[in-house]
Amino acid sequence: MAKKGSVCGYDWATKILVLVGALNWGLIGIFNWNLVSAIFDSWAPVISRIVYILVGLSALYEAWKLSK
Repeated sequence: MAKKGSVCGYDWATKILVLVGALNWGLIGIFNWNLVSAIFDSWAPVISRIVYILVGLSALYEAWKLSK
């Protein structure tokens, strides 16, 4: 059981995914370059879509945590 105030693996994963999403939007805005597509579209475009879905769900989770 995690101590109160400690961050579990799920929390770390959502924080990293939100950070990836924010960096990706910054790169798109400044350089018109999509990091997620650059990394994953060469393997399979469906992976990029999954990453975008996970980033969105992570943002919702983090917003929900802030509202508590």
